[in-house]
Amino acid sequence: MLTGLTIAIIGGDARQLEVIRKLTEQEAKVFLVGFDQLDHGFTGATKCKLNELDFGVIDSIILPVSGTATDGSVATVFSNETVILTQHDLEKTKPNCTIYSGISNDYLDEIVKGANRSLIKLMERDDIAIYNSIPTVEGTIMMAIQHTDYTIHGSNIMVLGLGRTGVSISRAFSALGAHVKVGARDSAHLARITEMGLTPFHISQLGEHVENTDICINTIPSFILNQTVLSRMTPRTLILDLATRPGGTDFDFAEKQGIKALLAPGLPGIVAPKTAGQIIANVLCNLLSQATTDRKE
Repeated sequence: MLTGLTIAIIGGDARQLEVIRKLTEQEAKVFLVGFDQLDHGFTGATKCKLNELDFGVIDSIILPVSGTATDGSVATVFSNETVILTQHDLEKTKPNCTIYSGISNDYLDEIVKGANRSLIKLMERDDIAIYNSIPTVEGTIMMAIQHTDYTIHGSNIMVLGLGRTGVSISRAFSALGAHVKVGARDSAHLARITEMGLTPFHISQLGEHVENTDICINTIPSFILNQTVLSRMTPRTLILDLATRPGGTDFDFAEKQGIKALLAPGLPGIVAPKTAGQIIANVLCNLLSQATTDRKE
């Protein structure tokens, strides 16, 4: 149970509803900022504006998966209110206050460091990333079906990256009967691709492997599908870029080449927000419970 903890949830989308539900069930006291248009009521949760929040009683702050923008603004799907989190806000919290966010950027890193608070980036955790790969795979398959006029079975699929998401996607498309080749840099990953019965290639040879690709699925958060690579693709290739914004594709050049390229980060929150929210909520409760135990000790 999280009895005695006071938590501020600032902004977010439908995934945060599961977080709110779980925290209130665990008897935490929850303040909601950026939820004024939310019809659902949660016992133990209080809506307020950012300037009404008493930061001095806050043990933890939970931000959306997207964290903050570079100007400090926080996404608020359930409000038209502009919410901007500042270092001054964080400095008013309890000294041991922890900020939880899906991802971060220079702005968020700097204000947390400046306030001498702790930041936990949930999307960097193996447990959340692996659980999230399940709805990500389902969403990727959905997009592949929606944007092609042929079956996945028998198609030539290229997956870039063999991280936690790349493994699940490669395995799923192979199971559907696709011919899957996977690009990676790490020699251990190349060995794992072979062990999985798929075709490996080193990412430095990407340009040599794209020509006959029907669907290219990128999971690498770096500018990898550049003009040199795209110029070797045919217009029939579909690119599904799952990397964090801005993705790893030159989208303007892809359009000029007649290649359909779609940026699709955060698929779990789009195709299965309830499940994605439950994943985050369960991990958060474990982290908060452990933090409470550590403070008592």
